[in-house]
Amino acid sequence: MRISTRSRYGLRLMLSLAGNFKKGYMLLKDIARHEEISEKYLSLIVIPLRKAGLLVSSRGANGGYSLSKPPSEISLKEIIEPLEGDLDVIECIKGKEICDKSSTCPSHDIWALLGGRIADFLDSITLEDLLKMQKEKAAGLLEYII
Repeated sequence: MRISTRSRYGLRLMLSLAGNFKKGYMLLKDIARHEEISEKYLSLIVIPLRKAGLLVSSRGANGGYSLSKPPSEISLKEIIEPLEGDLDVIECIKGKEICDKSSTCPSHDIWALLGGRIADFLDSITLEDLLKMQKEKAAGLLEYII
């Protein structure tokens, strides 16, 4: 399984919004500038995230985007699935309609188990966890520089 740029940038977008949670809406152009990502590309990424119920938007002078719920309630799996689709590592684990050998193939079970572990791992990490990691890394970097 390979995580696309779309998911990596989507995660950075969501992390920016998590850092601003309860402070109001953020403009996409400000996030794009801060994250050094094309605003046009981010505008495509917000669509599936809004459809998944992770973002809310507001128009007007104080408009922009915000998380729909606290960072502690949004897992990485919830972010990546709408951007990537399902987290299956290989098509054949979807069943007999994809692969007629799925019921007898020993590797089928391995791929299903791997996909499940990836999903469980991503579900166990929240945006709040990532914010804490970001702050710890920033603090460590500052200590290293000083």
